[in-house]
Amino acid sequence: MMPNVPQYLPIMIGILRAGYVCTPINPLYTGRELRHQLNDSGAKIIFIVYNFAQALEQVVDETSIKRIVLSKMGDMMGLKGILVNTVIRQVKRLVPKYKLNDPKHEVTKFPDVLKKGRNLPFRVPQMALEEKAILQYTGGTTGLSKGAVLTQRNVVAAALQSEAWYRPVTSEINEVYINMVMALPLYHIFAFMLSLLGMRSGYTFILVPNPRDMPGFIKTLSKQPFHIFPAVNTLFKGLLDQPNFKQLDFSSLHITQAGGMAATEQTAARWLEVTGRPMVEGWGMTESVAAGTANVITDRKFNGTIGVPVPSVDIIVLDDNDKRMGIGQAGEMCIKGPNVTSGYFNHDNGDSFTEDGYFRTGDIVSMDEKGYFTLLDRKKDMILVSGFNVFPNEIESVMLDCEGVIDCAVIGIPDERQGEAVKIYIVPSDNNVTEEVIKEFALDNLTGYKCPRHIKFVHELPKSNVGKVLRQKLREQHLEEQG
Repeated sequence: MMPNVPQYLPIMIGILRAGYVCTPINPLYTGRELRHQLNDSGAKIIFIVYNFAQALEQVVDETSIKRIVLSKMGDMMGLKGILVNTVIRQVKRLVPKYKLNDPKHEVTKFPDVLKKGRNLPFRVPQMALEEKAILQYTGGTTGLSKGAVLTQRNVVAAALQSEAWYRPVTSEINEVYINMVMALPLYHIFAFMLSLLGMRSGYTFILVPNPRDMPGFIKTLSKQPFHIFPAVNTLFKGLLDQPNFKQLDFSSLHITQAGGMAATEQTAARWLEVTGRPMVEGWGMTESVAAGTANVITDRKFNGTIGVPVPSVDIIVLDDNDKRMGIGQAGEMCIKGPNVTSGYFNHDNGDSFTEDGYFRTGDIVSMDEKGYFTLLDRKKDMILVSGFNVFPNEIESVMLDCEGVIDCAVIGIPDERQGEAVKIYIVPSDNNVTEEVIKEFALDNLTGYKCPRHIKFVHELPKSNVGKVLRQKLREQHLEEQG
């Protein structure tokens, strides 16, 4: 249960090499969310930084935790770490008071674990490819999160798939070290997959603890060349909005990997203009160790698709009756491959797979004649207006081009006449953005039934840890407002 700190990956490697199962936890989880994941996974040991110990204190007695390993943010930063720890605790006061002295839980400090470990012999555990390696919990935005079982085979396959896909470019980088920007949360599946790739290939990670601090982020990027830059659309957009970002040296940048959420054509075009490098979009999910489809890594142009299946992955597109869809027809993406989960931990997985073993992703896609997939939206987010399918992603992408719109999100709400109606939440730049401006722009750029009938201005949108808009939260807010 840690943010982006240097000890994160060594701990994860240690857990896996010792033959145990690792379950990464979002450090911002509340006590309720933490209790659920600890109990559902059956975790016995937790590695946690002091900053989040208070959340653990609230629930630890209701879990199976036997040992707590406490770590400070600067524990693996050398002399700089002493200053970091002092600032965090005494200046910024980011360590709330907690009490974890119950003898039922053996509390150990992380530096003591390292010291003891140096003198212990390492006995290689007997591991099989089908054994569990990771229990990666889904976001849980629509209820309690579920643990996707990722086996040793899934993990190895994802690393090999990613390495093979990147090789046409990475093999041409004539540098001693390949530097990868790691601004994504390490506990997220996208970052985990990239960590596997980097560790296998010997990359150097440029670890960014707090990417929301844009000036600090840009300062970090200015200190060394960076060759691979993976991120989500909102992070790319946030950097592009910073005047100082344009002053960076992009001559070493070879790969800009977009994932985690749909990338927009506007952001990709601005990125190419500023950096001179194209943005390459891919698709993956927790249940596939973030590997699934990708655009060809040597492409020089953003095409708006999520690419083709990576090696060893097979994809079919089905309608609601499990009938296979043809070229250009929308349906649910179903995936099979050595990187795909065998199911969810402690759950009946019958509905998660087709009869012939394809995992149901819940994503609506279409495939063109060249085999490239376009991501339309999540199945549960699709809006049915007078019998027409409306995809929030499409509307959001269009409305972001409206002058004065910083961010937006679209949901479907009940409507007596149409079945559902489109509601848009707008984050405006100033008071000049009015309902009339939004409606006029929508009518000029969207078919009538896709135009938002309900408009609400907000200061910010609810988002996940990687910047993905939580539409379920917006639906819940709408229901509350309606009483």
